[in-house]
Amino acid sequence: MPEWQDVLEEVVRDRRSSLVGYAALFTLDRPLAEDLVHDALVRTFAKPRDLTDVHTAEGYVRQVIRTTFLDHARKQRTWRSKAHLFAVPDDARSPEHATTAVLDVRAALATLAPRERACAVLRYFDDLPGAEIAHELGLSPGAVKRYLSDATARLRVLLGPDALPPDADLDTIPVTRTGRSQA
Repeated sequence: MPEWQDVLEEVVRDRRSSLVGYAALFTLDRPLAEDLVHDALVRTFAKPRDLTDVHTAEGYVRQVIRTTFLDHARKQRTWRSKAHLFAVPDDARSPEHATTAVLDVRAALATLAPRERACAVLRYFDDLPGAEIAHELGLSPGAVKRYLSDATARLRVLLGPDALPPDADLDTIPVTRTGRSQA
């Protein structure tokens, strides 16, 4: 039998309770401490090492207990900070909610003037920039900006402030003093 196996048996037989007590100081939970000691023993003796006596092996296992505990705590902290990105909300949206949202948007769009509605649909549903909307509808870029601003203001009142992005009424069409696009 190799010497490391004799050392492992002696550590488990004679020093296990001391190691579990040491690990419990970190975990504050006896079952978790036992798991931590088990993991530390596996990590310590899974690779060939020069552990020829019980005291050296116990010191090495204690070091592995510390580093394993701290690594696990770091991973848990990282996971808790990112868990909300993976969590499914408890109040999952039902098909009825989607239907209600569609009806609300349709009713809100119905309150807009035809040109306001056309500009809003082309901007927010077709994702066209202002210059393309102006070209599509045969309007000046300044008129498109005005229609989008009016439509956005009305839609925010009817659908709520979160219905449109915060910069929804800001368009990036550079307009000269004459109202013509510089593009």
